[in-house]
Formats: sequence, structure tokens, C-alpha cells
Amino acid sequence: MSKRRRSAIFILCLLLTAAFVWLDHSPIRRTWQTRPKSKEQAKHYDFEKYHEKTFTVLNVVDGDTIDVDVPDGEYNHTRIRLWGIDTPETKNPQTGVMYFGPEAAEFTRSLSLGKKVIIYLDEDNRTRDKYNRLLAYVKLPDGRFLNEVLLSEGFAYADTRFRHGFYNKYKQLEASARSQKKGLWLKVTPEQMPKWRRQGKNQNR
Repeated sequence: MSKRRRSAIFILCLLLTAAFVWLDHSPIRRTWQTRPKSKEQAKHYDFEKYHEKTFTVLNVVDGDTIDVDVPDGEYNHTRIRLWGIDTPETKNPQTGVMYFGPEAAEFTRSLSLGKKVIIYLDEDNRTRDKYNRLLAYVKLPDGRFLNEVLLSEGFAYADTRFRHGFYNKYKQLEASARSQKKGLWLKVTPEQMPKWRRQGKNQNR
């Protein structure tokens, strides 16, 4: 074998090794490895990974949406949509900034950003919405659940489109905040409410 051919083979081996090393550490491989094949496998995977586990809140996207410090597929964080509630939008281009949206986002930020929280999933329900966000109840360091605090203080609506483990409790929490005119309930008008709330229609997340 000639010296030139040996050098070419050596270089090819180096390139292949480098390619395997890159793939081993790349988001592509992580996605292949961790993405379950069926809904039941996906649910089991989410329970193993998240349920009753503690994470740090890295970012508050909106009043009802946060990011925590654990990779999820190709992302270096997991996006969580709070189960059972709906806060007014601040980032949705279709609705624009809704009444009391900034206040709800700031309230969530003040309670959770940078804090260690415990994630709970609904055992009798799905774990993801149609945007692949994790659906969860989020327990704050003081023992309260963020979902419930937002309802109790009038920063969120009880989301009656989707059944979950605390469906009736959340309706009662909203009713109490509404009767006391807390938060958005002091001045909100029907026109300022979410479309689903005005129409009273069910939708799939």
C-alpha cells in the first residue's frame, strides 16, 4: 500500500470519527433516542422524567406558560403549559396583548422565575398539548400551586374546555375570585375575555 493511500485512509478514519462524535453530542441524536413511538410510551416517558421532579424556572413566556431547566427533544429547556387555566395573552399575534395579560405574566414571573418548582402531571390525562408543551401543575417553593394562585388572585380563567383532575375545584376558585372582584374581575368586560370564553365552545389543545 502506498504512503499516499495510507494517508488518505487515515484522514478518512479521522473524518468518520469526528462525524460520529458530533452525532453523539448533537440534538439530532438526542431527539432520536428520547422520542417515544406511541402516545402511551410518550406518557410513560413524561411521567418518568417530570412527575414529582424538581426543576428551576428559566423563563416566563406568559402568565400560564413557563420554561424549566431540563432538555426536551431538540430544545435545551422544557416548555410547560399550566393545566386547567388560561391567562390573557401577551405574545399571540392573532389576539395581541389582551386585557390583564401583562399583569398576569408579571405575577407569574414574580412567583416563579429563578425558583425551584415541583412538576406534577395529571395521571388520568394526556401529558402534552397540540403544541407539544408539557401540561402540568406547578408547585411553588412555599407549597402553593401556581395554577391555583393565578385563579385565586384573579389573574386567570378556569379553562373549562378541557377536563382534568381539579376541574371542579378550579371552577370554584375562579368563582370566588370573581365574586370578590379580584384582579381582572374588577373591570373586565365580555369583549376583553378570550374568544373560547365568550363563545363557550370546546376545543382540542
